[in-house]
Amino acid sequence: MADDTPSRSELAEDRTDLAEDRTLLANERTFSGWARTALATIGIGLGFHVLFGALEPAWLPRVIATIFIALGVAIIWMAERRACAIQARLSAHNIHTLRSLNMRLIAWVYTVGALALLVALWLIDGAATS
Repeated sequence: MADDTPSRSELAEDRTDLAEDRTLLANERTFSGWARTALATIGIGLGFHVLFGALEPAWLPRVIATIFIALGVAIIWMAERRACAIQARLSAHNIHTLRSLNMRLIAWVYTVGALALLVALWLIDGAATS
């Protein structure tokens, strides 16, 4: 009669595989959290410009908004680098993970959107005040 119960080492491997899967999912949640922080930072920059656009000199609210928007771009790229590095060290066993290419794509979309916002911030306001 064969014993179908898994050995201690097989159970330990299963626990390790599950822990690795949980770590990968936690990494994705962390990336998502940093992406939200980046969007919030970009939003703070835009909001600052809208609320304090009448400050003198006229370039001051734009510069402050630009700093916040640039900070948002830096945050998303730091999050992408960290998330991709962690994902490269681990391997999924029972889950489908977000691929590194998708995280990079998200970072690029945030960057292009932030740069478009900066261009609009500087050009449209400049055109309206002249």
